[in-house]
Amino acid sequence: MTVKEIHRNKRWHFLLLILITMSSAASLIGVSLEKDVGAFDYGEALSKSLLYFEAQRSGRLPYNQRVTWRDHSGLTDGLEQGVDLVGGYHDAGDHVKFGLPMAFTVTMLSWSVIEYGDSLASTGELSHALEAIKWGTDYFIKAHTSPNVLWAEVGDGDTDHYCWQRPEDMTTSRRAFKIDENNPGSDLAGETAAAMAAASIVFRTTNPHYSHLLLHHAQQLFEFGDKYRGKYDESLRVVKSYYASVSGYMDELLWGATWLYRATDNDHYISYVVDMAHQLGGLSWAMSEFSWDVKFAGVQLLASMLIKEEQHKQHSKIIQQYKSKADHYLCSILNKNINGTNVQRTPAGLLYVRQWNNMQYVSTASFLLTVYSDYLRKSNSDLQCHEGTVTPDEMIVFAKSQIDYILGSNPMKTSYLVGYGPKYPTRVHHRGASIASYKDYKGFIGCTQGYDYWYGRPEPNPSVLVGALVGGPDHRDEFVDRRDNYVQTEACTYNTAPLVGVFARLIELEEQTLEEEDVSLVATYKK
Repeated sequence: MTVKEIHRNKRWHFLLLILITMSSAASLIGVSLEKDVGAFDYGEALSKSLLYFEAQRSGRLPYNQRVTWRDHSGLTDGLEQGVDLVGGYHDAGDHVKFGLPMAFTVTMLSWSVIEYGDSLASTGELSHALEAIKWGTDYFIKAHTSPNVLWAEVGDGDTDHYCWQRPEDMTTSRRAFKIDENNPGSDLAGETAAAMAAASIVFRTTNPHYSHLLLHHAQQLFEFGDKYRGKYDESLRVVKSYYASVSGYMDELLWGATWLYRATDNDHYISYVVDMAHQLGGLSWAMSEFSWDVKFAGVQLLASMLIKEEQHKQHSKIIQQYKSKADHYLCSILNKNINGTNVQRTPAGLLYVRQWNNMQYVSTASFLLTVYSDYLRKSNSDLQCHEGTVTPDEMIVFAKSQIDYILGSNPMKTSYLVGYGPKYPTRVHHRGASIASYKDYKGFIGCTQGYDYWYGRPEPNPSVLVGALVGGPDHRDEFVDRRDNYVQTEACTYNTAPLVGVFARLIELEEQTLEEEDVSLVATYKK
């Protein structure tokens, strides 16, 4: 029996063991558990979520590519500027390579492996997670051509969105754009530093030389971003309409320093996070979202997890203030804040931050809840909110409710993770998936030809974008599966990335529950 078959056979057993406990915890945080709770195969969801990153690859695809409807693309990226920028990821349903969301995707994938690598290994998915991370970091190494130069984008959204083509047929501009000393982008440099620092932790044991190389780039990028400060969308107006840095660059500088501290254990970086806490807004922003643009909640949560470590006693006052902000974020998710600062929920209980691509906020919130609940459990602590105490078990129950909603426990009875379950979006807003596969039809499909013959088709996409987390339902839990409904049907890499860690943890919880039951049975038998 394979590892995946074992996980499937254990699902209903796991449900019977935990249903009573979960129902009790759920009632305390306002979560409704339907009769199909526990019916979801998190192992399958995890496997499919990692497949999605292979569908988003740009460049020359490897021999072990599993998403076979894709082929090589973007093989001349950077050529016009005299630099090799082949590789990396398309962020969503188009073919621009945007540096900021790509870096956040890699940071979250790396964080997932750092926290739950053992669980990923037990399911046989660790190697796929490492491949997904390395596909991004290999590109960042290429894009960081000198200490103070980082190539920020390949292609531009305006010309790209004018066409509906497969990536293998691209005729749109592949002009590359960079940040440097004269055109700063501290937000992009800080996030890319965070991604490479986090990835250096991931590869420290299995590939130490590569880990050291990533750390070297991360340190250079952080120094560059801190020394030459500025928003990247002010230097590169081309990104303004697509990935504008609304939160500015201060959160990314703190975020980059936080990850560099975790990667190096160098006091310089934790001193930066502490000393710059006020100046860079780490203590003044009470957040209700965590995303590719806004990293404050992530910084606050990671900093607060240092509060009980002896070597940080000297920083306890500032770290306690970080913890207060982290608690505010978590309590707002759990509906335990006051003065109208809780995150809105749909009638069926889904977190709802904003209309466009709301699922990104659901997946990041679920991830932070999961990580912090583990921290609290290990430190024998609870979360203190204005409206009451929340235990680690209650936090993970709420995170699970959000994941189960994603997988089909919702009024539409739809899985918003494409390819999972009996019903999921089939008309995802995605150029490559919505047009006949290059493997099946090698004839050229022109820029407007895709709009003429493929975009408006009522039929399902020819290829299934397995593992993609689409934007999801509106504030009434309603969803319209139409290709032109990009607000709801477009998926992004940073939607799926946090799910990798949450799926791995839920699998781990299943295993732990079954192990505890085995011990109990042995004890009973001995009696």
